Amino acid sequence: MGKSLVIVESPAKAKTINKFLGRDFVVLASIGHIKDLPKSKLGIEIDKDFEPCYEVIKGKANTIKELRKASKSADRIYLAPDPDREGEAIAWHIAEEVDKKHEKTHRVLFNEITEKAVKDAIAHPCALDRNKFEAQQARRVLDRLVGYQVSPILWDKVRMGLSAGRVQSVAVRLVCDREREIQAFVPVEYWSLTALLEEPSSKAVFAAKLARKGGKKIELKNGDEAGAVLKDLEGAAYTVAEVEAREIKRNPAAPLAPWGSSPT
Repeated sequence: MGKSLVIVESPAKAKTINKFLGRDFVVLASIGHIKDLPKSKLGIEIDKDFEPCYEVIKGKANTIKELRKASKSADRIYLAPDPDREGEAIAWHIAEEVDKKHEKTHRVLFNEITEKAVKDAIAHPCALDRNKFEAQQARRVLDRLVGYQVSPILWDKVRMGLSAGRVQSVAVRLVCDREREIQAFVPVEYWSLTALLEEPSSKAVFAAKLARKGGKKIELKNGDEAGAVLKDLEGAAYTVAEVEAREIKRNPAAPLAPWGSSPT
């Protein structure tokens, strides 16, 4: 009976896990990704449903050779990269190189490097998660489509060495749109009138802001308009027609304005 092969990302993890599993297991490390999109070109077949064109990362040929050799004599292959989308992509690419038909490949997931967690994962393997792999792949494709077309603009307009991606580009767009709104803003002066009124029975004092005049919403655009309305209100009698309760946040340091006009 052959040994089982366990493939992780980190050589340090491989050494520790090998101690947990014993002599019936061989534990090797991929040292991260073994495949990626090419650096010198877009690497996305836009006309072929945005198919990514992966290639072996420079310097990883010997790693793949070692993994293939170990997999041939293994009865079972456990792929144990990190339990996230990035790890799933690494697992898929390893499987493509050592067991294309997935006949003896299993995925194992653990969130801590302890003997119990590792042995439980080996005892309960699962299948490779295509949805998680394609989610990571979609992010890489978006990064490439955006970055490889926006970054040259940054080099030309800002400075060399800058890069753009799916997140940075959207964030920059939001900042630019907001800045344009700020630059296009036209300040408009307006005034308000506030009165301090007293409830006859309890003598409680409350502030009331003028909202309508003659049943129509009032807008005071300057001090002269505010003064004219204030003059009309001198000596007037006031009746509370309706009370509406709601929560508001008020600056505790701001005093109530006395009866009169003030710019807002």
